[in-house]
Amino acid sequence: MKFFMPAKLYSEHNCVAEHSRELSSLGRKALIVTGKSSSKKNGSLDDVISAISDHGTEYILFDEVEENPSVETVMKARDAGVEGVADFVIGVGGGSAIDAAKGAALMIANSDKGWEYMYNSTGGKHLPLAAVPTTCGTGSEVTGVSVITRHDLKTKVSLKHRIFPALALSDGKYLLSAPRTLIINTAIDAFSHLIESGVNINADRSSMMLVMTGLSLWNECRPYIEGCEDIDEKAALSLMDASTFGGMAIAQTGTTIPHALSYMLTYNAGIPHGPAVGAFQANYLRFADKDLRDRLLGAAGFADGDSLEEFMKRLAPINPERKLLEMSAESVLAKPEKLAVCPYKLDRETVFRIANI
Repeated sequence: MKFFMPAKLYSEHNCVAEHSRELSSLGRKALIVTGKSSSKKNGSLDDVISAISDHGTEYILFDEVEENPSVETVMKARDAGVEGVADFVIGVGGGSAIDAAKGAALMIANSDKGWEYMYNSTGGKHLPLAAVPTTCGTGSEVTGVSVITRHDLKTKVSLKHRIFPALALSDGKYLLSAPRTLIINTAIDAFSHLIESGVNINADRSSMMLVMTGLSLWNECRPYIEGCEDIDEKAALSLMDASTFGGMAIAQTGTTIPHALSYMLTYNAGIPHGPAVGAFQANYLRFADKDLRDRLLGAAGFADGDSLEEFMKRLAPINPERKLLEMSAESVLAKPEKLAVCPYKLDRETVFRIANI
C-alpha cells in the first residue's frame, strides 16, 4: 500500500476567509488564475481577493481561462505572472481554471523555457500554488495532474510534471448558484474518477477507502444531482467532498480507459468532459470482476450496469458519430501505458465495446 497527498485541504463553510492568513503566507504577490465570469458570479473571486488583501498581499488577475484550457492560454497566464513578478499562484474555479493555474505555476518558475517543457520533462520546480474549487467534478485541487488542450494534436494531454497545490480551500457555497447542467456534468466526472480508481491495477487499500467513501457520499447527493431536490449548503459541501475523494483517489491510481476515450469527443465534438467520460463507465464496468463491480455500483446506489447506463443517458446524453468513436478507440489502443492500468485483459474488441461501437 502507498499513499501520497501533499496538498493541505480545508473543506468547510467560509474556509477562504477562515484560512486567509495561511493562503497569504504562500507569497507576497499572487497571480490569480480564473475564468471569465463564473468566479465573479459565485463570489469566490471576491472572497479570494478580500482574503489576501486583508493581509497586505498583492495580486494580478488573469481571468481568460476557457473551458478545456489550451497551451496558449497557459502561456498567456505565464507571461502575466512573469511581467507582474508573481511569486505564487491561486487557481479559482473548476478544473479548467485550476489546471491552467498549475501550468502557469510551472512555467513562471521556468520562464526561460518554451511551452514544450510542460510535455518533454518531469519533476520541474513550480511556484507555490493554492486551489479554490467551485465545481464538484475534477478534484484537481488534490491531484498533481493538469490536463491541457493541445491544438497541434487536436486533443487534451496531461502535463508530465506532477503539480500538487500546497493548499486547497473547498467551500460548497460556490455551488449554490451553479446551473444544474454544471452540477450534473461535474458530478458525473467525480463519479467517473471514483469508478476508474476502483477498477484499476494500481488500486490498493488506501485508494479503495477513498473510492468507497466518495461513492457513498455521491449516492447521498443523487437527489440533488437528478434534480429531485433543490441543493442546499450541506448537500453542496457533500458534493464537493465526493469530488475531492475522487481526486485523491486518482492521485494514487490515475484514470483509465473511459477518460482516454473522452478527450477526442470533447475536442472534436464539443461534448463536455463529464458526459464524454460518463458515457463509457457502464461498459467499462461490465468487464470488471463481478464482486468488485457489484460493490462499486451498490455504493453508488445502482442495482446493476443497466441502471447506470440509463442514468447516464437520461442526465447527460451524448450522440457522437461512429467515426469519432472509432478514432478515439484507435487512439487508446495506441497508448500501452493507458491500457496497462486496466486490471482486465484489453484487446481490440473489448476497447471497441467499451467505446460503444
